[in-house]
Amino acid sequence: MRTHSLPLGEPTPAELSAIEAEWPLIEAELSLLDAEISLINVADHGGPSPLDWRRLRRAEARVTRVAVELAARPVSRKAAA
Repeated sequence: MRTHSLPLGEPTPAELSAIEAEWPLIEAELSLLDAEISLINVADHGGPSPLDWRRLRRAEARVTRVAVELAARPVSRKAAA
């Protein structure tokens, strides 16, 4: 059986830069996940309220908006390498 191991160590400056560039999307996805978890938790307490559904829709819209903004950014030569 072959095992694959990832090298351990610090992220490179290029990797840190990529994470920083994608951070708005990561943050939006975390907000969406939080809204989804809240819906699951309130299911046992009478179900989600209109405010819970609005929070979910806003989080979904934010993920879409940020993903479009990231996709529209020009790709630098350093990031593509």
